[in-house]
Amino acid sequence: MATTDFEEIAEIKRYEDFSTIDWVQDAAREQLRQRVRRSRSLKTYGRSWLPTVLAHFRELYGSIQGWIVVSCIGASIGAIAAMLNIITEWLSDIKLGYCTTGFYLNEKFCCSGADVGCPEWHQWSSWSIFNYLIFVILSVCFATMSAFLVKFYAPYAAGSGISEIKCIVSGFVMKGFLGGWTLLIKSLGLPLAIASGLSVGKEGPSVHYAVCAGNVIARCFNRYRRNAAKMREILTACAATGVAVAFGSPIGGVLFSLEVFLICSLTATQSNKKQEISSNFSLKTMWRSYFCALFGTAVLAAINPFRTGQLVMFQVHYDRDWHFFEIIFFIILGVFGGLYGIFVSKWNLEAQAFRKKHLGKYAIEEAACLAGITAAICYFNKFLKIDMTESLEILFKECERGEDYDGLCEPSNRSRLIASLIFATVVRTLLVIVSYGSKVPAGIFVPSMAIGASFGRLVGIIVQVLHESHPESAFFAACSKDAPCITPGTYAFLGAGAALSGIMNITVSVVVIMFELTGALTYILPTMIVVGVTKIINEKFGRGGIADQAIFFNGFPFLDNKEEHVFGVNVSDAMIQGVSVLPSYGMVLGEVEELLKRTKYGGFPVVEDTRSMILSGYIGRTELQYAIERAKRSSAIQPTAKCFFTTPDQMPLRPASVSAITGNAATNGNGAVSDSRDSSAVVSSGNASSYDLPTGMTTVKMAKSASPQPRPLHVDIPNDQGEAPSLIATVVIGGQASASGMPEEEHGGMHVDFSQFIDITPITVNPKFPLETVMELFKKLGPSVILVEYRGRLCGLITPKDLLKYQFNKH
Repeated sequence: MATTDFEEIAEIKRYEDFSTIDWVQDAAREQLRQRVRRSRSLKTYGRSWLPTVLAHFRELYGSIQGWIVVSCIGASIGAIAAMLNIITEWLSDIKLGYCTTGFYLNEKFCCSGADVGCPEWHQWSSWSIFNYLIFVILSVCFATMSAFLVKFYAPYAAGSGISEIKCIVSGFVMKGFLGGWTLLIKSLGLPLAIASGLSVGKEGPSVHYAVCAGNVIARCFNRYRRNAAKMREILTACAATGVAVAFGSPIGGVLFSLEVFLICSLTATQSNKKQEISSNFSLKTMWRSYFCALFGTAVLAAINPFRTGQLVMFQVHYDRDWHFFEIIFFIILGVFGGLYGIFVSKWNLEAQAFRKKHLGKYAIEEAACLAGITAAICYFNKFLKIDMTESLEILFKECERGEDYDGLCEPSNRSRLIASLIFATVVRTLLVIVSYGSKVPAGIFVPSMAIGASFGRLVGIIVQVLHESHPESAFFAACSKDAPCITPGTYAFLGAGAALSGIMNITVSVVVIMFELTGALTYILPTMIVVGVTKIINEKFGRGGIADQAIFFNGFPFLDNKEEHVFGVNVSDAMIQGVSVLPSYGMVLGEVEELLKRTKYGGFPVVEDTRSMILSGYIGRTELQYAIERAKRSSAIQPTAKCFFTTPDQMPLRPASVSAITGNAATNGNGAVSDSRDSSAVVSSGNASSYDLPTGMTTVKMAKSASPQPRPLHVDIPNDQGEAPSLIATVVIGGQASASGMPEEEHGGMHVDFSQFIDITPITVNPKFPLETVMELFKKLGPSVILVEYRGRLCGLITPKDLLKYQFNKH
């Protein structure tokens, strides 16, 4: 098949929604493109100096194009993040008041240089009840606008998007999820959702809009639009940049991308004229992720959206050391983080199931009600009333630097403060459970950190009270009498890290993110202790992070490399046995088109004939449709034209009766067949094996030829660009003598040769192959379908969706 044909088919496949990418075929297409590119470059050498210089220039541009692309993407993501931060802060503050010097200024910009408030910032009224009503009404309006934009313009803009991006990076195609319209609506709806006061965050959706921006920009380059593996590298780098600009942590963003989106990277390289497939995460991907994250954070720092020199509002610095007796309380924070992640994940999925069943048609009304209830409750609590990022900034503060917020550091207010923190922790947890998953752009990173911070500050205050009550106790012997011993702000900081680790089930990236937020080397060990305990609790009693559970809940075909599978069965127990096959010769074009119309399978196995069922290859649905359309455009082919799915020299002289076999398999939209397991009966064909075709199949009989088939005379069909002809579909005029002197066919007719589109080396396994090993093949190589054959005879097939469905039903 010519390179142009590969590219056109890849362009068509790009729009096949809810299918999976075959990484083996993608690598093969890239190898072909590289060979054609090298051959064209070699042809230019030895000519005049201008073509040679241009060839060298193209090679140089091709080598640095990837870095140019990630630089542009990183700068774009940084600019988008800065814009969203400014808009979100203004919308959040406008619910409480306005600036007399400029209505477009938020409170911090209006009162620049002032610690607490200023005369230029006014509340809406001197009447408290009126301010309360304005707060609630604006919250409802913001949530309604956000839900309206999502529902009517970009439904994929709802939620966090991390679960879907994990599937997309692994090869799952979701049309429109990373499109420009989704990027626009996500960017417009996210500030509205955050400002509405819903217990959702913008750090999770920042990954989604970052990947959308990267996808839109990378699609402008043929190198990435036509190569799924290279596009996957770009999307991974964009995910790292999204986290980097959200937390001001470029290294943490890269580690987050590796930890959350860690998949088997299929790369094809040429080494000693051999193709090597690597199943390790590409080092080049990691470097490009870092480079992209670096550009994003640099642009964000240059714009300086908060006018403080900080990349995020809750960035803090600790210069006080910790004591070893505090490890006991650090472990308590770790246990809380693990239990919080398990509790919220479980009940949030219950809430989403209820939402999907009963509230699917009322997305806007649901968002408005949630915003109204949240605003009505949270207005009277000082930690729930303000924006969550501002709440984190306050809870992280040290009291000894003269910084205070509404009596936070006053010893006389501790009892009231403890009650307020308990209320904030409990209420925020309940609100996160019901709010995350509503049809607005919504993340769960910062809400979880806010919950952990309030609980951590609570623990820190209790420890501080214990120390002040018993300063001479041996337990506090390590404390110095000349300096404060307990810093509640550090407990809030560690609690935030524990909750983030618990809800996402990540470890290393959380430690690095929290370190980059504080710059305190001394608190790396406490953070590692807290996160380690959280991980132990989650692994022992939980079922993974909320993103992983959402993938399972939504039924996405994602094979997690971090999960170990023990099935204890062979592939024959999970394979699909009732499949549609194409005989290598004898079908007419009309029957092939009818088969395509009445089925939605992603491809068809090709067999020599339907009696022997000897496997010849596999043809994808897209390739088959493409070949038929190109053949029709090139010449007037009749529906009675004979179709050949094998090369002419492999066709026998007398074909047997041909059948188009269709089992009871249902479509899965991916490989060939979905689920149909009522296939225990078997048609015996001699005694070749015990794994034969199921009975009960519908067969469409074709009349036998009265005389041997002629050797086709090839008529090349030129491509659309008018280039050298490529064998798209070999059209053969029947009734003529071949070069070998074979007799003419009695009835004549036109023949169409599809052999150029057949994959003659599909991945096949024996029916006795362990299902665990088949799972590893899907993970490591990424094929869209694996055929099951016994001594050359087709027994069935299995796709990733079939494997996941079997896992769901049996385990």
